[in-house]
Amino acid sequence: MSSDEGVRLRAGDVEVGIAPEHGCRVTNLVIGGTEVLRQGERYGSFPMVPWCGRVDRGRFRNGAVQHRLPLNADPHAIHGTGRDTAWRTRRADDTGAVFTYELADPWPYPGLVTQVFELTESSLTTTIAVEAHEDSFPAQAGWHPWFLRRIGGVDAELSFTPAWQEERGADHLPTGHRIDPEPGPWDDCFGMPDGVDATLTWPGVLELNVTSRAEWVVVYDEQPEAICVEPQSGPPNGLNTLPRLVTPIDPLEVSTTWSWRRP
Repeated sequence: MSSDEGVRLRAGDVEVGIAPEHGCRVTNLVIGGTEVLRQGERYGSFPMVPWCGRVDRGRFRNGAVQHRLPLNADPHAIHGTGRDTAWRTRRADDTGAVFTYELADPWPYPGLVTQVFELTESSLTTTIAVEAHEDSFPAQAGWHPWFLRRIGGVDAELSFTPAWQEERGADHLPTGHRIDPEPGPWDDCFGMPDGVDATLTWPGVLELNVTSRAEWVVVYDEQPEAICVEPQSGPPNGLNTLPRLVTPIDPLEVSTTWSWRRP
């Protein structure tokens, strides 16, 4: 339900906190009294929209027109504008909520972004839709969760089987070459053409599966406190290398589901 502190969803002994005023970020995922998401400065899970990861020096083209986005990850623009925007709560009840925000400066095209949450006792499904009001434009959407590495005194084990890894250049952007997956630690993008499917297991405590029909996932596990498993509709710098055009009659929609099992 909605309150001055945000929106709280509940299903059985599972509770999800959402902060629409702070980028529509999931602030908490508490399962049976256990917090699953990192707290502190880098916390919860935020939406990446209308682009994911880094855009090369903040520049992208839409046809013949070149645009420049503010640089916030020198020398690139990173993770979209949605995480820095106050979203509007459209609906909220015990197990579901809908939020929107209007695309605006510094994004150069008008449009509407909608994020929908659906909670059960064993899963949380989140959907992002990007609509164009007037001109068509390239866009991406995805999520950047900070899952706690250590829960219940044990470290998480990550299992996933990508078809390839995007080779990462010195500028942290994919080079355009696909390579065989290499061992971590990672701050890397992987291709999963049958859909994202990754499992975090805290042995004896919790198993959490991240799935999506999206075909790309970034894994970031270079920090000792957290592991990020980020389904997204395209690779980093995809506004330039693999643009997905959003038109007034063809919105972009992507979903992810976190499902969990307790021993």
